[in-house]
Amino acid sequence: MTTPPLADARVRSADDLTDCWSAVLGSAEFGTRSLWLTWFATDGRQLPVVVPVDDLPLAPDPALLVGLREVHRSVLGDQLGGAGHLALALCRPGAPQVTADDDAWAEALRSVLDDDPVAGTWSLHVAASGTVVPLVGAPPVRSR
Repeated sequence: MTTPPLADARVRSADDLTDCWSAVLGSAEFGTRSLWLTWFATDGRQLPVVVPVDDLPLAPDPALLVGLREVHRSVLGDQLGGAGHLALALCRPGAPQVTADDDAWAEALRSVLDDDPVAGTWSLHVAASGTVVPLVGAPPVRSR
């Protein structure tokens, strides 16, 4: 786990979130696939942790996805008072254009994260060749 450099900055828009991932991931070139996770409160403040899940398979793993949903539910309940946002970055080698494999991950994530109570509380970016692009958009930021 690492502490992101922008932990005190507020993310208030989809562009802010893309900029945040770009700052966290830098111009990294990834040799293997990984999924990075971080959470934001409803006021746009990022929790001071970024969790990389390394050695991600090419095809989504159902057990990993269910575990991810449970971790997200736990963080929402224990750290964010029941409301917040899970920002995911799928980091991989290759060109930054969205691929069929990226789309398969997005669909698999939808299948486990688009249920109550976590529906609409997540987003997905793709990071490759030093570029970060949104794949599943962030929900609008609400202020408490």
